[in-house]
Amino acid sequence: DVAKESDTKEVPPCIILKSDGAALYTTTDLATIIERRKLFDPDEIIYVVDKRQEMHFIQVFRCARKTGLVKEDTGLKFLGFGTMNGKDGKPFKTREGGGMRLEHLIADINEEMFRKITENHEVDEAEARETAKLVGLSAIKYGDLSNQASKDYLDKFPSFEGNTGPYILYTIVRIKSILNKYRAGGNAVEKGHILVPAGESEKALMLALTGFNSMIQQAFEELAPHKICSFIYDLANDFNHFYHETKILSEEDADRKRSYIELLDLTREVLETSID
Repeated sequence: DVAKESDTKEVPPCIILKSDGAALYTTTDLATIIERRKLFDPDEIIYVVDKRQEMHFIQVFRCARKTGLVKEDTGLKFLGFGTMNGKDGKPFKTREGGGMRLEHLIADINEEMFRKITENHEVDEAEARETAKLVGLSAIKYGDLSNQASKDYLDKFPSFEGNTGPYILYTIVRIKSILNKYRAGGNAVEKGHILVPAGESEKALMLALTGFNSMIQQAFEELAPHKICSFIYDLANDFNHFYHETKILSEEDADRKRSYIELLDLTREVLETSID
């Protein structure tokens, strides 16, 4: 039942009950809308929920508008995401305890990352553990966000190679290493003039960088963070192709070398901004 409008300007309460007096999911979702308007008065509310709940939220949004729980110009959007499936291809049944706990996933990835770090190197264990946590977390975040929200995906995150968070971090570290060596030679990394590209891989990297603004705009408008991940991965690939084809620090032309360094610094800035 929906209470009738009173003479006051207050939003009328909405109470949706089952015949036995129990509240429905709709009850709490409408109550949450009331609370969010009271606390934040948002221009837009985006619901990131299992895609199988779309009809439920269509009903919630319609009810909220008909009863005046939100202002006419308040945006209510449903962004459905896919399920995480087990090896049988079926969604985990969380109510039955079938899903992997996040703490276990984090622990497993941290341990695997620690093993890779220490495999062929003698390093301080405490420092290696801390690095493993940072890189492992990037693997989880990137692995989740790089998947298109509406698609289902299996209970496995990407390896540490290819289109993964660690690969992007490794690319950024590689760029910083070159910039640090350049600085160690008594040079300053300054914003300057980037020359016309001398080769196809350099040109491809420059063109990739120009796509940053439009990509961010598109990802925002479409509520699609996976498009940022796709851009990051393509840019990292373009840089590594350029890196393998170009003798950056041994370039004899001083102006050309400065141009390379400026291009690298710009690539670093765009990658770090995007990964952040």
